[in-house]
Amino acid sequence: MKRIVFILACIASMYANAGTFDADKQLEYCSSQVDRALRLLRPYDFKMAPRNILATDKQEGWNCRKAVAEEWCSGFWPGILWMDYAYTGDKEVRKAAEGYTGQLAYLSGRPAYDHDLGFIIINSFMKGYEQTKSETYKKVILDAADTLATLFNPKAGTMLSWPRHVNDYQGHNTIMDNMMNLELLFWAARNGGNRLLEDLAVSHAVTTMRHHFRADGSCYHVAVYDTLTGKFLRGQTHQGLSDCSMWSRGQSWAVYGYTMVYRYTKDKLFLDFAQKVTDIYLKRLKETSDDWVPLWDMDDLRSNAPKDASAACVVASALLELSGYVGGFKGDFYRDAAIRMLSDLSTDRYQSGKRNVAFLRHSTGHHPAGSEIDASIVYADYYYIEALLKLNKIQ
Repeated sequence: MKRIVFILACIASMYANAGTFDADKQLEYCSSQVDRALRLLRPYDFKMAPRNILATDKQEGWNCRKAVAEEWCSGFWPGILWMDYAYTGDKEVRKAAEGYTGQLAYLSGRPAYDHDLGFIIINSFMKGYEQTKSETYKKVILDAADTLATLFNPKAGTMLSWPRHVNDYQGHNTIMDNMMNLELLFWAARNGGNRLLEDLAVSHAVTTMRHHFRADGSCYHVAVYDTLTGKFLRGQTHQGLSDCSMWSRGQSWAVYGYTMVYRYTKDKLFLDFAQKVTDIYLKRLKETSDDWVPLWDMDDLRSNAPKDASAACVVASALLELSGYVGGFKGDFYRDAAIRMLSDLSTDRYQSGKRNVAFLRHSTGHHPAGSEIDASIVYADYYYIEALLKLNKIQ
């Protein structure tokens, strides 16, 4: 009942402005920013992947990092290029997308460094395959799925997220981000790969649902299991404010992740759970934020707590999909919430404009480590343009 009351309280104010948002206009803005970024990146070094532009930086262009397994964001930039190409058909953008994507192919044939292999391949090769239907790309995707599956622990029933941190956590660690990477397993199982990959993905999703969440639907960042027995030991944070707080991007991974799992399984269990984790996100967002973009952690009560635009982008993209599955009044509510998020993100408060070549500002990377605070970050741009493309199809 409380959930319904919350929806009714929000819906009237949302309808007033949601219908005026022009996704096509914002996609044109994204394309102009991509063109600016590519000019600064020439001559291309495909071994270096754009990652961030810090608030303290003087330059307009991206700070880049080596496109290696240890750099979990390596696939986002080629994914942005593929999505921009899907919108514009610009052949020069496609050439750049092919170059940055191809540089990552070797990762599918080496042992998995960690779960982020999923992010890297989904964002680059799967986005590229959508546009090219390249058999070469497909092989990389299928090989990478097999590699990612080696991290599955049948005792725990989930993927090991960070092999390098097993000793640190004194057990098998699974982080909420890992929900996103299940898409690689689902896709491979449905497109010529081993069908058992889907069983692993479903096991991970169910086990995570049982142990990774509090009663209200908010999530821990990390769930720790006994490596040998698989027994759940505890939930804790790594990038959030505390073990009991709601780290906004972690919750956004849950919203997107369970929506994606329902897409592949059509199991109502996951549809219901996707709504549960979404509803607590929206409730806490309304309680803690002055707009539709969350604080980096919804339990950071400081007056100067930084925002996290990236979390809003992830949720907006997920809700545009989830709204179609839910349908009816609540589906309209989810879709309009997504539009309100995109509307706020598309204002001067968040868009980079001429300040730098990214789409957005005011994302937060790893706050406890003091890393990428109030920055332009490549994954925020990725989910922003993904959400805009989804909305553009609807409109």
